[in-house]
Amino acid sequence: MSHTVSSGSSAVLDSVIAPPSDRDPLGAARRTLAIEADGLAALGRAMDAEDGLGAAFCQAVDQIAELEGRVVVTGIGKSGHIGRKIQATLSSTGTPAIFVHPVEASHGDLGMVARGDAVLALSNSGETAELADIVEHSRRFGLPLIAMTARPASTLARAADLVLLLPSVPEACPMGLAPTTSSLLQLALGDALAVALMERRGFTAGDFGVFHPGGSLGARLRSVKDLMRTGEALPLVSPDTVLRDVIVEMTRKALGCVGIVDAHNKLVGIITDGDLRGALDRDLATTPASAVMNPSPLTVSADMLGVEALRIMNDRPKPITSLFVLDDEQHPTGVLHIHDLLRAGVA
Repeated sequence: MSHTVSSGSSAVLDSVIAPPSDRDPLGAARRTLAIEADGLAALGRAMDAEDGLGAAFCQAVDQIAELEGRVVVTGIGKSGHIGRKIQATLSSTGTPAIFVHPVEASHGDLGMVARGDAVLALSNSGETAELADIVEHSRRFGLPLIAMTARPASTLARAADLVLLLPSVPEACPMGLAPTTSSLLQLALGDALAVALMERRGFTAGDFGVFHPGGSLGARLRSVKDLMRTGEALPLVSPDTVLRDVIVEMTRKALGCVGIVDAHNKLVGIITDGDLRGALDRDLATTPASAVMNPSPLTVSADMLGVEALRIMNDRPKPITSLFVLDDEQHPTGVLHIHDLLRAGVA
């Protein structure tokens, strides 16, 4: 039984303006962008209808968020290419999803579609013959079927449990044939679905980093605990350590700073090479670290993103190059240097 949710009577956009005879490329570009922008605006208006696309969209978010399995995205041609992008975005933002090519589904890949899954089928016309087998499979096994189409009376829409009905808009193609505006609306609606699910799940930047460990994006999403130096690499002395020995420890660890810890191994201060230069007029053999240290150093936690630590280093009148990493008891568990961020590609 179909439970199609109509998007209402979306206003049809103005007809495509015929391109000028001189085939001006900038004119073509401007017309294309204007037509597609109008299409996105129509999609936004369709979301406002209480009993239309907006209501169907909210139902789709609820249904997908409660799935035990995955979102099985399918489509062919341009809809297939858009479907692959939607699947990739869902997967990378916390919603398990796979793409199943409808033709391959008819030749064995239906075995990838299991109980607990939901099918998201893309077809602007809703009459794509190649979708027949995967649609029938979803009906046979009672899998939720969500259709993304522009035709409410189409075969796909009538078979679906829920319809994300795209507004009727002209293609940017001057002949009205090549999927352009319609593909863009599919992509935009897929992005909106992924973002809504991210917010529904409370998906964080840290979660995003788990799924994006490679490349510059992965580097920027690495946490401090993945980048910091630990153990013997930490430059630490007691408050009564004389400056001569502080210099030895700072030189040996080569981080340009030394942490001062009390008898309970809590960080009570820090001395930088700048602090030492300012104390060279003192007796290095008798002046204790406590007399020179900064008792309120900037610190970070291990679960902070490296890019956030970099901002703390730079967001000062005089940027700093090292940060001690503390646990909940104020014990130093690591130290992060600007060079560590540079090597990781964060800085």
